[in-house]
Amino acid sequence: MPILNPYISFRDNAREALERYQHVLGGELQIMTFGSMPELPQDPSESELVLHGQLTTDDGLILMASDTPAHMEYQEPQGVAISISGTEVDRLRAIWDGLLDGGTATAPLGAAPWGGDFGMLVDRFGVAWMLSIDTEP
Repeated sequence: MPILNPYISFRDNAREALERYQHVLGGELQIMTFGSMPELPQDPSESELVLHGQLTTDDGLILMASDTPAHMEYQEPQGVAISISGTEVDRLRAIWDGLLDGGTATAPLGAAPWGGDFGMLVDRFGVAWMLSIDTEP
């Protein structure tokens, strides 16, 4: 069965973002740097940038990210949001609060016309998130 995983590109702060997401979401973080792959052409000053990072949470979420070396074109994430939904109210509200820290709510978390709670935010790294909490039993 195929698995769909968000993969976020950053300019040079993927490690900071992944560590923040680990703090908020929990789980195991694995990071491979450009320097760990000396056969790749690279600027030695970028050896500690993230070639590939993967956060795997205890509840099965997988989030991947990498840095974009200076010699490659980079565009900030736009037009896409990472959506997290579920019924675990306390866990999802904690995720909301953690992602919102240093970010901006574009639609405050609150009652949704279709039921439950819904909110949208852009985190401190410029990544858009949507959270949906099904509060019905």
